[in-house]
Amino acid sequence: MAKRVSITLLAALTLSAALSATPAHARTQQPGSGLGSALGLGLGLENCTAGACHFDVPPGTYDVRVRLGGEAAASTGISGETRRTLLAETPTAAGEPVTRSFTVNVRTPEGEPTGPDGTAGLDLVVGGSAPALTGIRVTPAAGRHTRQIFLVGDSTVCDQPGDPYSGWGQQLPQYLRKGASVANYADSGESTVTYLADPRLFATVQPLIRKGDLVLIQLAHNDKQTDEPTYRANLETLVAGVREKGGRPVLVTPIVRRWFNGDGTLNNGTALLVNGLGVDHPAVTRSVAAAHGVPLIDLTTRTKALVESLGVEGSKALYLYDEKRDNTHTSARGATAYAGLVRDELLAQGLVPERLVR
Repeated sequence: MAKRVSITLLAALTLSAALSATPAHARTQQPGSGLGSALGLGLGLENCTAGACHFDVPPGTYDVRVRLGGEAAASTGISGETRRTLLAETPTAAGEPVTRSFTVNVRTPEGEPTGPDGTAGLDLVVGGSAPALTGIRVTPAAGRHTRQIFLVGDSTVCDQPGDPYSGWGQQLPQYLRKGASVANYADSGESTVTYLADPRLFATVQPLIRKGDLVLIQLAHNDKQTDEPTYRANLETLVAGVREKGGRPVLVTPIVRRWFNGDGTLNNGTALLVNGLGVDHPAVTRSVAAAHGVPLIDLTTRTKALVESLGVEGSKALYLYDEKRDNTHTSARGATAYAGLVRDELLAQGLVPERLVR
């Protein structure tokens, strides 16, 4: 969705002047809260210019309804905030516009929790090979009806700030419909040790968790020197902390590194996240999930199968091998594929209802 062109403005809705008067102390990151919730605010195309829309809303959770297409054939996608893919590129036939809706999390910082604040409000980018946005409406999400999915993870999950990097959590929103949003609190460089120690991370996430919210936990890549008892205990602490708030923890084994053996397999410690102390991170994660009755997404097994099926050459495009000789971090293509695997597991295990999944 790199290409940006002028978007057709076919309608304009009145922006409430009261929004700009919202005092800073009234802003909160609780889903569906803030001035917009009180006013039942609806914001539209008057907030859009060529290729982009900005909505001056406080942190919270918002439903976005877009109308795509027009008189000519078009193909339009929507991204937002820190490069999150919110709606995959959607083709429309000439004279046959379509309406799509999604729910988006607006927070500060808008990307990685230890990163810069970013731009206040909600920012959307209109892209695609032939973009045509002909209508848009932003309204506060009804908190009790919105399913929030929090992500706790590292650089392979986070909202990466710049090309060519992309975390799978950054691509997950495109697989969800209105009524489910992703609050990605993954952060580059974090281990289970640092995620619990830094007040900007789990100590910030935990108070936001509501009863029934999903919290997906994938931490392993940076636990290079974490011994097994500590790693296990840290996962158990995260699980207990989520449950304390009424949330539903989901343990996710780490994505593989693209590190092939001569026989075309990934059956080695580097690829399968066995650290320098011999700690098998996926195995420990599976063990903790089984011991504590926690749903498990075995992303290690799923990504291993995909990478091996593509082979040494075909799998390069999933990672940043060509750009950076990087066999750990994913490209947008790889992150999108891996987010699709997570979507499949959320659906198969009944963690997210089918009506909320694309």
